[in-house]
Amino acid sequence: MKTKMIGLILCLLLTAAIVPIELIAQALKENPVLDAKVKKFLSENSGRWQDMNVPTSDAQLLYDLVIKGKYTSALEIGTSTGLSGIYIAWALSKTGGKLITIDIDEGRHKIALENFKKAGLSEYIDAHLADAHSLVKELKGPFDFVFSDADKNWYKNYFIDVDPKLKVGGCYTTHNISETRRMGEGNYLEYIRSLKNYETTLNSAGGGLLISYKRAEK
Repeated sequence: MKTKMIGLILCLLLTAAIVPIELIAQALKENPVLDAKVKKFLSENSGRWQDMNVPTSDAQLLYDLVIKGKYTSALEIGTSTGLSGIYIAWALSKTGGKLITIDIDEGRHKIALENFKKAGLSEYIDAHLADAHSLVKELKGPFDFVFSDADKNWYKNYFIDVDPKLKVGGCYTTHNISETRRMGEGNYLEYIRSLKNYETTLNSAGGGLLISYKRAEK
């Protein structure tokens, strides 16, 4: 009897450990038709993303971060013609989320809108033609994922404006960051690393992606 009881307890413990993993897997929404359309669009347009877009490796990393964190409310500062937005929105289509993206250039904005449509992701994206200096302040949030890739000398200002709207557990990413190259007022990299409530790492495999997780409010 004692042996059976021990076996039952072990079984329950194993079940408790396994179930959350299964639930996590089930939380992601499957849409093979959309996946095929996005992959086809990306394949057909490979090598055509020169206009201030991120390297594909960085776009894939953004996708992976959203999926891993199961983020649902994303903000992108600097749309360009849409490569990073496509990858972020593609991930959000699986988590049940939506992306707000901002660009000040009308030409790039129009091309991005067309690219979002062709990729089949328009319903997951709210694209704004606006000055991010002003609009970022006005957005209510909250957000759980942010990608900052606009004017580099304004990086610190964007962060300060978004930080109160970023959920604890959320992820703030910044592009074109290097250990040797310094951009932005107040030395942005050192500023972010000085924040006790953020855990920050730098991925240098592509264009330099700073990944900062908000661990506490202060």
